[in-house]
Amino acid sequence: MSSSQRTVFVTGGAGFIGMHVVPMLLERDYKVRIFDNMFRGDRDKVAELVATGNVELIDQDVRYGGAVQNAMKGCESVIHLAAVSINKSVSDPYESVDINMVGNHNVFAAAADQGVRRLVYASSASVYGDPKKLPMHEDDELAPLTPYCIAKRSGEDLLGFYERTKGLSWVGLRFFNVYGPGQKTTAYYTSVINHFVNRLRQGLPPVIDGKGEQSMDFIHVTDIARSVVAALESEKANVPVNIGTGIDTTVADLAKILINAVGVDVEPTFNPRDVLVSRRAADITRAKEVLGWEPTISVEDGMNELVKLTATT
Repeated sequence: MSSSQRTVFVTGGAGFIGMHVVPMLLERDYKVRIFDNMFRGDRDKVAELVATGNVELIDQDVRYGGAVQNAMKGCESVIHLAAVSINKSVSDPYESVDINMVGNHNVFAAAADQGVRRLVYASSASVYGDPKKLPMHEDDELAPLTPYCIAKRSGEDLLGFYERTKGLSWVGLRFFNVYGPGQKTTAYYTSVINHFVNRLRQGLPPVIDGKGEQSMDFIHVTDIARSVVAALESEKANVPVNIGTGIDTTVADLAKILINAVGVDVEPTFNPRDVLVSRRAADITRAKEVLGWEPTISVEDGMNELVKLTATT
């Protein structure tokens, strides 16, 4: 296969996850065409990648179907990461539906029309809503709660439509709680990490609502990027796949991990109030079977690295 056939079209490629995926693609001799409106993208980092000669940036928006169709021409495969965040989708459902639903459709329709070899879609564990049991399996009931989650679920359904009607080959990656270097400090899942670390650096104990039993499945962005590349290259396709560690880390456990990472001698304080206790942990059997992927970075190691990095920046 010549390199001209191995150009990957990456929407949202200048964002947090994209900036970890693109270097991995370059290591594997792909060319990359980033399609990003640069609203949150890192222009300096993208400029460095463009300077390699194997990356180009199309500064455009997935809401414009014609722009997507034109920009995708000649691309062998597609990675669709562009989306509006979960918090923003509640405060501005109009923009969320526009970007996450219309944008999804523009990308999927263009990929189906142009006969790309594979489309990898960044879905989300939020499609499950509040899980009835752990670990969460891909065949469990879906009950998305916000416009963001609803759009992620409908994206998977749309991919099924284009698979049936146009033969589109796709993998939908249901990312759990992504964290790691380069993430905006305002990000939904890292706000608790940042809040704890900021207090610990001041020698103050982290404050936990309730008993700290609410949990997340924290998955490092490097492992996320590896799953995207694995999905691009896997022989099996046309299924949603959970991408997490399979371990639910409670907020109380997270506080202990971060206390050790920062190296302060404090105990967390608990704020007694009613908390809707939600727990998350991925069943990652399918990720191993379909993608040959499993996580490599433990929560302890990942959080330690994050604390070290934030200390130097």
